[in-house]
Amino acid sequence: MNKTKQYVQSLYNDESNPLIASMEQYAIENNVPIMEKDGIEYLKQLIRIQQTKKIIEIGSAIGYSAIQMANSIPDVQVYTVERDEIRYEIAKQHIQEANLEDRIHIDLDDALNWIDHRFTTERFDLAFIDAAKGEYINYVEKITPLLPKGSLLVVDNVLFKGYVSKEKQDNKRFVKIGEKIASFNEWLLNHPQYQTTIIETGDGIAIALKTN
Repeated sequence: MNKTKQYVQSLYNDESNPLIASMEQYAIENNVPIMEKDGIEYLKQLIRIQQTKKIIEIGSAIGYSAIQMANSIPDVQVYTVERDEIRYEIAKQHIQEANLEDRIHIDLDDALNWIDHRFTTERFDLAFIDAAKGEYINYVEKITPLLPKGSLLVVDNVLFKGYVSKEKQDNKRFVKIGEKIASFNEWLLNHPQYQTTIIETGDGIAIALKTN
């Protein structure tokens, strides 16, 4: 991490929320991937600007991003899914500790199956994807019908630790993931229903505006 990124992340050290701090520490100690501080703050600001009312999230992990999104603006509803049972139970516990059970709705399921069977007439202001990188295209294709014109699609890890740009090549598994994400980025940038921007905040975030 370069000094500029260290400086930016240092600005977001908020000791007023012990639950968030403990979740961040848990993620470090247990190698749970959560959004980087500057990335989650950027996402929260998008939610505030858009005045988001309803969010669909793919990949709850331990509930970190769902809680952060719910805390960013009053009354927003977050629908999220996690396929790992242990992380799902931990996320449920964190949501209860945050007193957000009435605004964060979490299910244990495969995301593609969940979208097919959980939602029929629902529409969302914002979709956030932070799950299996090889499934990004499938997730977007499933979610797109749930997003009306003017809604936002946000995808995390689109620069993936430097492996997408090939700045790093020292881990064969990560190189393959980087190649898949690079293909996804090109696909999304050329998607006829979205106008997409990729920014370097966090681990790389794609922001796509649904245009039709």
